[in-house]
Amino acid sequence: MDGRATVAARRRAARDLAAPYGGVLSRALLRTVGVDHRMVRREVSAERWATHGVQTVATFTGPLDALAHRWRGVWEVGDRVAAVDGVTALHHAGMTGYDDDRVHVSVRHTTEVEDVEGVVIHKVVRRVEGELLEGGLPRTRPAVAAVRAAHWAVSDRQAALLLVLPVQQRLCTGEQLVAAADEVRMRTRRALVPRLARDVADGAHSLGELDVVAACRRRGLPEPSNQTVRRLPGGRAYLDVEWREARLVVEVDGAGHVAGLQPGDDTLRQNAVALGDDLVLRVGLLGWRLTPEVYLDQICAAYRSRLTRAA
Repeated sequence: MDGRATVAARRRAARDLAAPYGGVLSRALLRTVGVDHRMVRREVSAERWATHGVQTVATFTGPLDALAHRWRGVWEVGDRVAAVDGVTALHHAGMTGYDDDRVHVSVRHTTEVEDVEGVVIHKVVRRVEGELLEGGLPRTRPAVAAVRAAHWAVSDRQAALLLVLPVQQRLCTGEQLVAAADEVRMRTRRALVPRLARDVADGAHSLGELDVVAACRRRGLPEPSNQTVRRLPGGRAYLDVEWREARLVVEVDGAGHVAGLQPGDDTLRQNAVALGDDLVLRVGLLGWRLTPEVYLDQICAAYRSRLTRAA
């Protein structure tokens, strides 16, 4: 076999090897099919391949797709120390409804690394036992990735969204999220993230009702009735919080109220109560955690308005 045929064979081998990586390879992987730095230089000069950093070589010259960008992030930071984490790990697991084109990776806080364009490097104090998935792209499990993403978020609202989406989209369970929030402790949102995780898991729905009632009491509203029973056309219904004298009902919605057929059931119940001339206000538990004063303003205004009307 002449040299030209050998080069063509190595080129095909590199292309085949790169397919599961989005068409890119590290220089270490290229060496396994006989491609050294000289051949890389020639292929790049001939505009058949392109380099994307120090370690990453694309076996084509077009833009990289999401998978290729993730592998590039790991290789450029260091595949022995870096793992895709946070939002990027959630995207890799299939999360939709949240956009972030940057690649987020985590390394141990003692690791010395250089900045990489397009890559956000997060240093973590420790790895949680079993947090890294085996096989394929080095990445953290969805529950751990969600908790870290919430800690790294730019706002509390963004943090809440990044905890809700993975559970809603069944990338992890609520129980897994709560366990990860208890294990992954970071400097930001140390109290908020575990509380939100419990709310997402819907294990704190009743506690959420108690929080709302206590806050209303501090605002000067009288003690309401909790979990009162109404007989509606569709059967019995339990109302979370009710001020009968003002004909005002407040429903506290945990994560379970956005799953499956529950939204439809809630709407029918709300309509049935409203047809009886009661006002129904809904309080999303996650929204309450983030902006309770806004909800309180609405509840207090509704109570006073309804009480005046009833008189």
